[in-house]
Amino acid sequence: MEGLVKMIAEMGIPFAYDHFAEGESPEPPFLCYLLPGSDNFAADGKVYHKGASVHLEIYTDKKDPELEEQVEDVLDAYEVFYNKSETWISSERLYEVLYIFGWEA
Repeated sequence: MEGLVKMIAEMGIPFAYDHFAEGESPEPPFLCYLLPGSDNFAADGKVYHKGASVHLEIYTDKKDPELEEQVEDVLDAYEVFYNKSETWISSERLYEVLYIFGWEA
């Protein structure tokens, strides 16, 4: 997963795996990423290529299309196929933009 962390670092936004420790969360914008499952390629009953499903979450206090474009430019440079969704988290007063993609392990 070294390559994944390198790619995320190129986005130029503070990031952490899953969440920041209590009291250590930076001011928005920031990223969190997690690997909630596998995204393996299999044939003939065995795994040929191991991969992970990646959730990359951008948190902002206001809609920021330029930041999303910055993140997408990095994903595009790495030729990552992603799906994107967005939600408002009222309890946190933050927008979450979620990118879901596979990453070869």
